Amino acid sequence: MSESSPIEWTDSTWNPVRGCVKISPGCKHCYAERFAERFRGVAGHPFEQGFDLRLIPEKLDAPIRWRKPRRIFVNSMSDLFHEDVPVEYVAKVGAVMRRADWHTYQVLTKRHERMHALLSGELYWMARLAHVWFGVSVEDREHGLPRIDALRRTPASVRFLSVEPLLEDLGALDLSGIDWVIVGGESGPGARRMEERWVLAILSQCRAQGVPFFFKQWGGISKGRNGRILNGRTYDELPAAR
Repeated sequence: MSESSPIEWTDSTWNPVRGCVKISPGCKHCYAERFAERFRGVAGHPFEQGFDLRLIPEKLDAPIRWRKPRRIFVNSMSDLFHEDVPVEYVAKVGAVMRRADWHTYQVLTKRHERMHALLSGELYWMARLAHVWFGVSVEDREHGLPRIDALRRTPASVRFLSVEPLLEDLGALDLSGIDWVIVGGESGPGARRMEERWVLAILSQCRAQGVPFFFKQWGGISKGRNGRILNGRTYDELPAAR
């Protein structure tokens, strides 16, 4: 949890869950796992148990204590819809988001099927919260495109795509029902290359379909040096206010 975040498209991170399990190619060089495992076995450290999944109920009320409105990335170090997070606990996270409604919450998942099932069913009330955005990760065609289809069928006030790390040309995209697209390359050790033409193809489709586009980074081993300039400028677009 951090009151400020270096992630370009958010202001703060909030982690009432820590840890996760890899499920698709986009997870291969997970930054969160790499960070957490550095501290495995360090007594008293928040990540003493490495990247093992854990519920952190003592962090639930953090957004209530943050009085200044901000965009909050929910579970930057986990996945709220992980199959081992009980529905009752997901509901507790949702209850905090409902109560602290001066913030905007960005919930990102690779578990699109569980998100769809819960938000279409017993947690439908969470889907109706206008200040909570729900998104899916999209790294390639095989795993990412089905997530887009599932997100489109999922009730939500704002739906977004985090196309990071972009690992291949995604081809033609149906962005109907999608309110925002973020694109970025992989960063850190072993980072896989992202081609400029893949990014430009997504930008062109966002423009044609009227979807705001945010370019996060080129990535690479030294992401700071590679920067985030595309077509001679930065792209920092956000969804329209609801």
